[in-house]
Parts: sequence; C-alpha cells; structure tokens
Amino acid sequence: MNDLAPAVVPGPSRAAAFPAALRRAAPALAGYTAVRLLGVLVLVVWSSAEGKDWHTLLSARWDALWYTGIAEHGYGHTLHLANGAVHSDLAFFPLFPWLEQGLAAVTPLSAADAGLAVAWCASLAAAWALYATGERVHGPRTGVALAALWAALPVGVVQSMAYSESLFTALAAWGVYAVLTERWVAAGVLASLAGLTRPVGAAVVAAVWITAAVTLWRARSDGIRAALRAHRGLPAGVLLAPLGWCGYFLWVGARQGSFTGYLDVQGGWGNGFDGGVAFTRFLWQLPPAAGLGLALGVALVIWLYVRGVRRGQPLPLAVYGGTVLLMALTAKGYFGSKPRLMMPAYPLLLPLAAGLARWRPARSWLVVGLVAAASAVYGAFWLNGSGPP
Repeated sequence: MNDLAPAVVPGPSRAAAFPAALRRAAPALAGYTAVRLLGVLVLVVWSSAEGKDWHTLLSARWDALWYTGIAEHGYGHTLHLANGAVHSDLAFFPLFPWLEQGLAAVTPLSAADAGLAVAWCASLAAAWALYATGERVHGPRTGVALAALWAALPVGVVQSMAYSESLFTALAAWGVYAVLTERWVAAGVLASLAGLTRPVGAAVVAAVWITAAVTLWRARSDGIRAALRAHRGLPAGVLLAPLGWCGYFLWVGARQGSFTGYLDVQGGWGNGFDGGVAFTRFLWQLPPAAGLGLALGVALVIWLYVRGVRRGQPLPLAVYGGTVLLMALTAKGYFGSKPRLMMPAYPLLLPLAAGLARWRPARSWLVVGLVAAASAVYGAFWLNGSGPP
C-alpha cells in the first residue's frame, strides 16, 4: 500500500461523507464502549467492596488533582517535599485543564467532572481515529480490532480517568491519520494541539516533519516548486506542527527565567531523559523473576514495533509509534508510569489487530472479551491499590 497516497473521500462531499464514516466506525465505537463500560463496572463493584468511591478514583486522584487545580486556579502551585523534590504544576501541559475550565464554565459540572467528560469524549474520538487508521492500512475488521485492543490494554482504565492520555491519543491519532491522507494543514493543527497536551506531542511533530521530508525527497526530480504545488498545504503543516509544544516549552522557560525552565521543572519531579540508564538500573535491582518478566515485557513491545515496521507499516505510523516508545523507555522517574506512557503508542497494536481480523469473528471476539475482562480486573485492582502515578 502507498503510505502517502491521497485520501479518497466517498460520496459527493465531505459533509455527506461524515455520516457514512460514522456508520462505518459504529462497530468499533460500540466495541470500544463495551470494553470500557466493563472496566468501569468492575471498578464500581470492586471499589464498593473496598469501601471506596469509584468516582473519586477516576476524577480526583494523582494527576487528576493537579489538572483540576490548574483549571480552577491557574498555574503557580508548587509542593516542596521532605526529600528535597520540588513538584510544580508547570510540569502539566495546559490543553486538558483549559478544556476542564471551559466546560465547567458553561455547564453545572465541577472541574473534576468536566475532566471526566473531556476524557470520555476524547476516548471515543481516539477510538474512531484508531478505527480509521486500521481501516485504511488493513481493512475495516482491523480497525474494529485495533479500537477494541486499545480499550483492553492492561492500563486501559486510564482512558476513563480525568487524565490527558485519551485527549492526547485522539489528537495524535487524528493528526497522524491526516498525515496519512495528506491533509497537511489539519495534521499541523492537530500536532500543535497534541503538543499542548503532553510532552510526547513531539512524536506527532516528528511524524509530520519526517513524512513531509520524505514526500518532498520522493518528488525531488520534479523540482521543489512542483513538489510543493503537488502537495498543497505541506509547508503550512510543517510550520504549524511544533507551535503548541514549543510555545509551552518557551512560556515555562520565560516564567522560570531560563531557557531550560521546563526541563528544570521536570527534574524537580525526578523526571527527564537519560537514554534508559535509570530504567536498566531499575530492572537490575528487581528480584530476578520480576526483572526477567519486565524485561520480557519490554522485549515484546519492541518486537511488536519491529514487526509492524517489517510488515510495511506506513511511515507516519512507524515514526510516531517509534518516537513514543523511545521517549517512554528512555525516560527516568517513577517506572510504574511506563505502561501509561506507552499507551498512546497505538501503532504497536496494529500487527495484533491485523492478526485478529483474519480469525473468525466468534473466535476473535472471544479473545477480545477475555483480554477485556482481565484488563477490567487489573484496572480495578490497580486503582484501589497504588494506582497510576
């Protein structure tokens, strides 16, 4: 398949194409919703047995509290811990709390509940984008399987929390899809918005830039002007893509009085990038069985990426997925966060989704159901215990 081929929009107009696209995506959205409802239902039952409030677990713990604080009071909150760590809310990118604030201002919802609403709506938008991606690359059944598998990830419960992962994945997946279909301006805008949502927005920028460079390189024999005329909007998309990420990075730097201000803020949280040294040390210090199991899990994730690339995964997906994976594995900090950090790397699931799509529907949905049940139990156990950081 030509990974840079222009999209073919069915029907007489894009307005008419929207309902048709929604009808095609309906099975994926239904499957995604069923998996996530199962996860929330198990969480409700488990939390009741533990004497805890499932609503609080989803909307008002860990990072969700920081987002709510920004939505209600703006930036400026800092915690100084006894161990010397400095936790500033500047570590959190602004788009998610902006949406919380905006929705709370025009509805009766609190900022925390607005965060849940944003996350739930964004998760459906992400599922639709995953369906569209799978449909384009391998066919509609792969699209449905991809959305269901993403919902059933072991840390899939985060998609139902007032966290920014669902919003980021929706923006990133639609942005990468826009690159696939050569809608360059849309890709640039979505990449910029993703860059206002999470630090890993840089992965969407990389997908736009590298694909644009390869596109122009392939058309170099026609001359640069002819290539740009053939790919209208490409320069605008390339220029727009980094604005969100760079804008927030520079704003924090100006506020902190240092060009490296955002990196300094992350350092106060114990985060940053060291090429995987700290993660390797963490693996080595685990009990042998746990360390081996975790190492095998990392090897499986890397194998999925390599398999996808070897099967001809389109360039934007390969660049985006590889960058998300690289940033997650080379980051230091709390290592329990790594599964959550890798959750937006949905292209890693494409080989599995394509394999499921080749099975009989009854068999493939049985597998998805079993995985979804395991994910629901794990998510409920996780949130009622230490939970995601």
